[in-house]
Amino acid sequence: MTFAPVPRVSPGDLVAVVAPAGPFDRESFDKGLQVLSRRYRARHDAGLFAAERYLAGSDARRLAELQGAYDDPQVRAVFAARGGYGAMRLLESFQVRRAVPLIGFSDLTALHAVAQKAGHRSLHAPVLTQLGTQGAAVVERLFATLESPAPAPAFQGLTTLVPGSVEGPLLGGNLSVFTRLLGTPYLPALDGAVLFLEDVGERPYRLDRMWTHLALAGVFRRVRGVVLGDFTNCEEKDGSHTSTEVLTSLARETGLPCASGLPVGHGAVNVPLVLGARVRLDASRGELTPLEGLVA
Repeated sequence: MTFAPVPRVSPGDLVAVVAPAGPFDRESFDKGLQVLSRRYRARHDAGLFAAERYLAGSDARRLAELQGAYDDPQVRAVFAARGGYGAMRLLESFQVRRAVPLIGFSDLTALHAVAQKAGHRSLHAPVLTQLGTQGAAVVERLFATLESPAPAPAFQGLTTLVPGSVEGPLLGGNLSVFTRLLGTPYLPALDGAVLFLEDVGERPYRLDRMWTHLALAGVFRRVRGVVLGDFTNCEEKDGSHTSTEVLTSLARETGLPCASGLPVGHGAVNVPLVLGARVRLDASRGELTPLEGLVA
């Protein structure tokens, strides 16, 4: 199972900012846009700031914006303004008609899966409303990943949950969104993959339920290893067990090499991570080493 790199981005290139999911705070968006605009020419439609209940406007508006960005040959990358919820509502109509870097996380897991289903790599990374809060190291790694085919530096110092070493393409994203793709035609083939998972605001028993769903669907019989990012605000008030304890127990049940502590997800630091690229997970040493980059 291989996923092709996408075309590289150069400083000054035109990039599109889209809102395929939830509405967002304008101040946070503007801060992120300032960071992005220092490197690229960022374009967005006037309808980007629409709000309809928990969505950034109607399905038709969000689909037209997303599809238009993907189909425009002048657009060199597509950045999400925010996650939240709503990307899954577009999957039946959205078509990946060309290879272009997709940047985002959380609810964008659904669109990352579609990119991998189409055979392309994509970038799990801060959305615009988070980008303005990230340090220089994260921003520099984001731009370097978009502009250079070289693999990013390794992640070290992870916590070993199950020892072992494996290689494979990195797939996954947000646990709750990823599980909702089971049984749909939008989940890419997982055979031989290293599965990455993160989440926010899910209590330990809910993490157990979603993880068990993956197990019952045969996911852990198909992947080679698991690496866990941030599980933010997942504790039960006055609970007798923590999310870390539950996830550790669940990981050990799989018997697959597994490490946790990847600084990726809804925490204060969200380091860019290429999905679809091959990685080496050495859970015994607490290391995740990218073997391929995002771009050609």
